[in-house]
Amino acid sequence: VKRRLITSLLVLHAAALLAAGALVLRAKNGGPRDEDVRSKLLSLSAQDSVGWVSIRGPIMASASGKLWERGSEQWARRIEQLAETKGVKAIVLDINSPGGSVGAVQEIYSRILRVKKEHPTIKFVALFGDVAASGGYYLAAACDKIVAHPGSLTGSIGVIFSVSNMEGLFAKVGYKMDPIKSGRHKDIGSPARSMTAEERQILQDLIDDAYGQFVSAVAEGRKMTIEEVKPLADGRIYSGNQALANKLVDQLGDSKDALMLAAKMGGIKDEKPRVRRDNEKFSDLFELLESRARLVLGVGPVSLPLPSALSAHGMMYLWSGW
Repeated sequence: VKRRLITSLLVLHAAALLAAGALVLRAKNGGPRDEDVRSKLLSLSAQDSVGWVSIRGPIMASASGKLWERGSEQWARRIEQLAETKGVKAIVLDINSPGGSVGAVQEIYSRILRVKKEHPTIKFVALFGDVAASGGYYLAAACDKIVAHPGSLTGSIGVIFSVSNMEGLFAKVGYKMDPIKSGRHKDIGSPARSMTAEERQILQDLIDDAYGQFVSAVAEGRKMTIEEVKPLADGRIYSGNQALANKLVDQLGDSKDALMLAAKMGGIKDEKPRVRRDNEKFSDLFELLESRARLVLGVGPVSLPLPSALSAHGMMYLWSGW
């Protein structure tokens, strides 16, 4: 099986080289017709369009940083690439996520703010799918407008740090951890023992600091005061209808409404605005091919959906009901 796969890959590689060579020769020997086709393609790519980035599942840093993986680095890179693409006047963030790790969420959030600063004419519209909660809402707070379905679940503004206490279970099975540590707080959050009151306060201070950053981001993005946001930021979730009533979203609608709003904000007058989705389809293809290849060759782990990353440790802008 491995030999057949390798042979197939070599054949595909050779075919790709032949196709590339044919294109080069055609470009060198092409007449006016080829020049005309190339000019049309260039003009098409430069036409006004709305960039579209789909953010799906928990927002975490990717495991390896590969271009075709789904993770905070890849999503941030896509946003930046679309902003630098000629003709893109606005970007829609299509969010269907319960949030994720603090660092991963803030990586994308800060990249959106940087793009808005470097490209002030490009407008951002967030579109909520089934869920855009916690870190998903944090990202939307960086956008100029937010569109949600009436039944979208959103909100969950807050931070969580999950700590498991397995001391009783360990005692039953005769398992004991005996860490050697450089300081008394080095094993803070260990599942093998109960936390001290001092350790609990340390973690609470950490949570409060990250929570303050979240509230400030919402207040700034939604043009509200801290005092207006805090009563809404107790971790509860809202429907799209409730979020609209509380000024957490700007309008109710679907993907078409979000597209038309982004086009209008970007100054695109076409009745059917063009959508540029960057490399998402290629990313999906490469991810599938890599998983299939690993499965056939028996090399390393097969890529799994990001919900498996929910076991990650640390502070989370995450709705735990996902």
